[in-house]
Amino acid sequence: MHRYKRPAVLAAAYLGSFLASLDISIVNLALPSLQTALATDIGGLQWVVSVYAVGLSAFMLSAGPLADRYGHKRAWLAGVALFSAGSALCALAQALPMLLLGRAVQGIAGALLIPGAMPLITHAFPDPRARAHAIGGWSAFSALALVLGPLLGGVLLQHFGWQSIFLINLPLGGLALLLGAWGISERAHPHQAALDPWGQLLSVCCLGALSYGLIRAGESGFAAPAPSFALGLALIALLALIAVEKRVARPLVPLDLFRDRRFALSNLASWVLGFSSYSSLFFFSLFLQQAQALSTTESGLRMMPTFIASGALSLMFGRLQRRFALEHLLAWGYGLIGMAMTAMALLSANTPYWPLLLCFVTLGLGMGLAVPATGLVVMNAVPASRAGIASATMNALRQTGMSLGIALLGSLMSLRASAELTRLLTVAGVDDAAALAQQAVAEHQLSSATPLFAQAYATAMAAGFNLAMLAAGLSSLGCAVLLQRQLPVPSASATNERAQG
Repeated sequence: MHRYKRPAVLAAAYLGSFLASLDISIVNLALPSLQTALATDIGGLQWVVSVYAVGLSAFMLSAGPLADRYGHKRAWLAGVALFSAGSALCALAQALPMLLLGRAVQGIAGALLIPGAMPLITHAFPDPRARAHAIGGWSAFSALALVLGPLLGGVLLQHFGWQSIFLINLPLGGLALLLGAWGISERAHPHQAALDPWGQLLSVCCLGALSYGLIRAGESGFAAPAPSFALGLALIALLALIAVEKRVARPLVPLDLFRDRRFALSNLASWVLGFSSYSSLFFFSLFLQQAQALSTTESGLRMMPTFIASGALSLMFGRLQRRFALEHLLAWGYGLIGMAMTAMALLSANTPYWPLLLCFVTLGLGMGLAVPATGLVVMNAVPASRAGIASATMNALRQTGMSLGIALLGSLMSLRASAELTRLLTVAGVDDAAALAQQAVAEHQLSSATPLFAQAYATAMAAGFNLAMLAAGLSSLGCAVLLQRQLPVPSASATNERAQG
């Protein structure tokens, strides 16, 4: 490879991930502003994030085979271009449906963009030590986007309106296209490509129906007809997907790879990472702005320590891996995430910033270990020729976890907050307490029925946040225990054999 092209590949991969990560942090920070501007409820906000994650996770399963068949460079560049187009569509939206369409386009584009970075880096850096440094830098650069996102988002939202958070993607996308077009060398594995249209259709139906059912359950309960039907449809689609994947010659989901314990456990961990820490930005934004009544800029600044800690530790990951087993770093990362999020279950609307700061820093340290470690364990578990499908599977499961985390934990938060606000209003002697509580929690329309309504609303939203964080934290702690006990530490020779296979 030309001496200047390897840095160009790194810069392109880093910038592409920066683009997607920046969008995640900015959009989550903007949720209360979007709720007001587009006159939507909390279910609509869940869809703003979930429709992106559903598109990302469902179509990411086809991204690996498409890249293998038509070339990793071509697929990655198409992802950057499509992501920029989706951003422009979001900026032009005048109502929620058009915004959701743009977010869906971004999700489909991200399915090509996000998992494509890891195979590009893996191919450009065949030496395991250099690859670890490059992947650690990639994780740190993604964390940098998350650091800048809240700060940049607060400034953009305050001075230029919510449309600007999508327009910022256009110049970044253009630069990534230029670097990638020059630096990335084309590489394809057509014999490994597995185009599976029935598997693709069933995966979209399963994830879409599951997300819809969980979000609707937060509005009307799990026993209501709409969520019950959607969840039943999701189960049928999942069973059909498993049956189809067992019969096709080249399945969309690489079931054979899951026979390897390392691959299976690290992908389970990737799902938990999405379910807990990746979905948490949605809840942090609502807690800070609606429970603690902070401005957009103040909320962004208070969230920044999470991403600073994550980026700093990611930069040290290569050195840490030389001192500690990769599998131990992986388990420790999920343990720190679980401890931080479980501790957040004790926060209230009146909690001062320093306990929240400790939780944010601990969460960031956990992510700084968990994100690169998960990627390396997955890549080390498969031969280089299957890196594309392995990366796509890992990222698809992570985004599926994020989508389901926002849907399920968001529904738990809504139900808990509505129940708590109903109780507080009933104690205060307010008539029609249940209807007022539902209106306040779902649509952020605060009644003047009692002078203490705003305080009761903040207390209720904090209670809903507590339940969501407890569920997320326990899932990460359980994952950490499982990884520590069940994930084997391979010999160096075994790792090299997989990489060369």
